[in-house]
Amino acid sequence: MSPVTEPDLDAEYRQLREECGLVERPDRAWMDVTGPDAAEYLQSQVTNETEELATGSGVYAALLDRKGHLQADMRILRLAEDRFLVDAEQVAGPALLKHLTMYKIGRKVDVTATERALFSLVGPGSFEVTGLAPGNEGDFSEATIAGADCLVVATAFGLDVICAPDDGGAVRAQLVADRAIPVSAAAAELVRVERGRPRFGVDMTGANMPAEAGIVERAISFTKGCYIGQEPVARLHYKGRPNRHLRGLRLAGPAATGDKVRLGERELGAVGTVVLSPATGRIGLAILRKEAEPGTTVAVETENGEIEAEVVELPFVEGPEA
Repeated sequence: MSPVTEPDLDAEYRQLREECGLVERPDRAWMDVTGPDAAEYLQSQVTNETEELATGSGVYAALLDRKGHLQADMRILRLAEDRFLVDAEQVAGPALLKHLTMYKIGRKVDVTATERALFSLVGPGSFEVTGLAPGNEGDFSEATIAGADCLVVATAFGLDVICAPDDGGAVRAQLVADRAIPVSAAAAELVRVERGRPRFGVDMTGANMPAEAGIVERAISFTKGCYIGQEPVARLHYKGRPNRHLRGLRLAGPAATGDKVRLGERELGAVGTVVLSPATGRIGLAILRKEAEPGTTVAVETENGEIEAEVVELPFVEGPEA
């Protein structure tokens, strides 16, 4: 993956940082989880709390294998007592759907793939566009936009608007009319990386545990009941220390996803997302071995030769979204 970097992103970036940008999000896989046992079933499969989740609230969670490695990360919204809407990265969608379908034997729960249109409103002006007040991440309300039934969900960066696919065109047009300026997904990536938010399939993979990816505080409940992969996650949290950590890289030159990171002769990991930010320069995310403490200078092996990078603590940009 090449870095997100074109100068014509400057205006879009300013829109996201200062006002409100609208990002179309066709990159999500969607599932309905319904039935009397839906809450208990999800509780037994994912890393965060679902049984105690109030209707109108959402939670960030992960699906793990038995060794505690990530298989997917997801958002779970509780629409009703017996109905949940789940969305995940498309790359993880098939495996997540297969898992949730396979393990539901004996429970009164249905898991079905579905479709939604998703528009992310990013920036401090997001709430003016919708007329809704900020909420805790994952909290949502029902709203009618352009005559369509929508869910408006608080996110780390603003709001997500979710609707039926057939209503997507009208909803988008209304959001634009209400002064949400369309921007590219590349511009949104600038903000995501600055905030230090990893993306599954790029920055974190099935080789990583949640602690290595820096998502424990958001994705893990240590007070809920058992779920697949709980024992190694709890053991690492209470008795150990991860061998790898999500770090930021300040890059001295162009690099790409997958480029190896070294300290001397030791390989520390690989570069994840790389962007060229108008505010912070050429930066990237990487899960690196514990030797890569903030302040360390490392070598990155690129297709054009070796470059230096400084390891930094995340986020690159402080703020309420981080």
